[in-house]
Order: sequence, then C-alpha cells, then structure tokens
Amino acid sequence: MKKLTMITALFGASFAQAQVAPQQGHWRGSFAFPAGQEAPFNFELKGQTAYLLNGSERFELKGVTQKGDSLFFPVEVYDAVLAAKIDSPTQLSGAFKRNVADAGIPFKAEFGKKYRFFEVTPVANISLKGKWDVTISDDKGNGRNVVGVFEQVGSKLTGTFLTTTGDFRYLEGTVKGEAFFLSAFSGSNPTLIKGKISGNELTGEFIGFRGNQLLKGTRNEKAALPDAYHLTTLKEGASTLHFSFPDAFTGKTVSLKDPKYQGKAVIVTVLGSWCPNCVDEAQFLAPWYKANRARGVEIIGLSFERKNDPAFAKTRLEALKNRFGIDYDLLFAGVADKKYASSVLPELSEVLSFPTTIYIDRTGKVTKIHTGYTGPATGAYYEEFVKEFNDDVNQLLATEAPKINAATGGK
Repeated sequence: MKKLTMITALFGASFAQAQVAPQQGHWRGSFAFPAGQEAPFNFELKGQTAYLLNGSERFELKGVTQKGDSLFFPVEVYDAVLAAKIDSPTQLSGAFKRNVADAGIPFKAEFGKKYRFFEVTPVANISLKGKWDVTISDDKGNGRNVVGVFEQVGSKLTGTFLTTTGDFRYLEGTVKGEAFFLSAFSGSNPTLIKGKISGNELTGEFIGFRGNQLLKGTRNEKAALPDAYHLTTLKEGASTLHFSFPDAFTGKTVSLKDPKYQGKAVIVTVLGSWCPNCVDEAQFLAPWYKANRARGVEIIGLSFERKNDPAFAKTRLEALKNRFGIDYDLLFAGVADKKYASSVLPELSEVLSFPTTIYIDRTGKVTKIHTGYTGPATGAYYEEFVKEFNDDVNQLLATEAPKINAATGGK
C-alpha cells in the first residue's frame, strides 16, 4: 500500500509538471471592446507559426513560443505580441499588447471554430456588393470621405474602404437580414464595423477599443477618391528633391547626390514601419526591386518612426527588412509626424500620408508624387496601381540619363 501511494505521488508530480499544449489548426478569437462589444478574428496555428486570417489574406506570424502555460505570438513587424494563457488545449485567454507596459486589449480564443460572427450561417436580405460613397465622422462632427468596395456571396462579405491615405486592408464578415458585420485583425489594431442597409443607404459604426465613429453612406458605382497624384505636389519653382538622412543600419549619411543614384530612376517612399499600408507597400516593392534593379532603378525608403531614436528605428526597420527581404536603402528620417516630415522635405507642399511615393527620373527631376497606397485588399484597384507603377517606372527609365564627367564625377 505504501509503495502504491509513492507511485501515485510521483505520477501526480510528473503530470503537474507536464505542459498543456494548444491544439493545432483553426481557432476563433474575439477581442473584448468596451460596452460589451466583441471583435472576432480567426487564425490557424501550425507549430511555431500562426496565420491571421482575413478574407483571402494569411498574415504569417513566425516564432510562436510556449513557456509553461503561456503562449506568445510575436507580431514583430508592428512591435507587438499576442500573449495568452493556455486554459486548456482548446481554450486561450490573454491580451494583444504593443509593449511591455501596455495593459493590452483582452481576447479569448476557442479551437476548432472557423466561423467569424455567427456559428449558424444567417440569411442575408440585402447585398453590399459594389461601391459606396461613405463618410466616417467622430462625435464632434469631423468627417472624412471614403469609398467602400465590397464583394458578397450569399451572406459572406469581404471588402475594404479606400481613403486618400490608404485602405483599411482586408475586412471580412457577414450579412444577417438587413444588418452587416465586419472585422479584421492582421497584427495591428483590431477592427470592428457594424451597420444596416436600407435601400441604397448605409448607416453604421466603426467601433474601436478607444472610441467609436459613425458611418453613413450611399450606394454609388461611380464613387471615387480625389486623384492620388495631385494631393501632395512640389512647391512652385521646385523640380527636384533634396535630403540627407542616415542609413538606418550603418549610420552613413545618404542623399540623392550620391553616385549610386546618379543617372538612375529613383523611387523615394516616405514610410513608417508601424504603418499597415507601408507594410503592404514594402511587400510589393521588395520583390519588385530585386526583379528590376538591374534596369537602372533604385528605391530609397525614408522612415519616420514612433520614437526619434536611431537605435529604436534600427530595431523596427530590421523587423520590416527581414520580413520582406528588403534590399533597397532604408534611411531614418525622424519622428513619425506629418508636420515634421513636411519640414524636412521642404520641396513638397506637405506630407499628407504615410506612405507617400515620389518618382524621380534619370535627370533627378520629380515627375510624380503619389499619396497613400492602394494595397492588395482593394482587388482591381491594386491591379490598376501595379500596372500604373510599372508604366511610370518605364517612363522614368526612358528619360535620357545625363552625361557624367569621369574626371569630376559629374560635378
């Protein structure tokens, strides 16, 4: 009997020390917002990799680790983490945190659930498919005009909102009766949108963890934003761009006067590693540059970060560089503030958006400036942007390069 008790005690101690591992596969999570609102999201866990699922997007998170009964999903590109307690192999609870001191946004997740909003597929009495003129306004009446573009199959809804500074990325949701529900989470801020359709009119709320905004829209297949190439311009009398900023990794000062850029077409992108639309742009530019650099084109990223600290900027830009394999130059230009960015790029009328993309021909002349970014979540709009981008670069390369005096280096 004494021997049996000892064996039982040893087995119990061993069992207590064993880690409870989460199930592999599909999970449904939900962030707890104020006033009882919940913003659902979906993800797939495969070993040390997780994928945040939004529409057709699979946003990869590498380096998922377990420590005791805790599970950590690092979102390195946004300097954030999903930290969860493993309540059981099929239940998680935790918070999305941007830094150690951040209390975070609470969430829970359940294994084996693939639905977004409703476990039983609802019946849709209306359709959001198409384009919408929409105004998003705060409680003080300050509003901005955006364009909603949606696809709907049955009650399943996907799409995004286009703005003058970029798009809302991949939204996914459901239509139930005359109501619609949308959410998104790809490692930055969780998004929740709810509304109703009456005829060709839309009303709703953009619900955030720190406050809500009102939506009001009208169906309009001709809905469009202002021309992105005419929002930021060169100041009168200016034709070129001048800057000198340190390379984010070496500290070496870089400018457009450097021999590396002479006689070449140059794309300058004003960005921030914290900016989801800038991340989308980097995902496009990194492989594009590798495929086209031999044609005589260079790219320079001017990064404005959350802290005016070179060491911090280096860390954040390393995460961006490593995620997409960026080979073009990334410079640290200062703190992430549009007024500050405008002050250090004085030839521009103003910097309205991160990103802002500037096209420079072989002679050093600025030919175009594009405000914002139209990412892959916009579908046909993205395809049109890619075509325009390639056509514009072809025109830059068609410009005759200035002759360089070998003895003076072109000076």
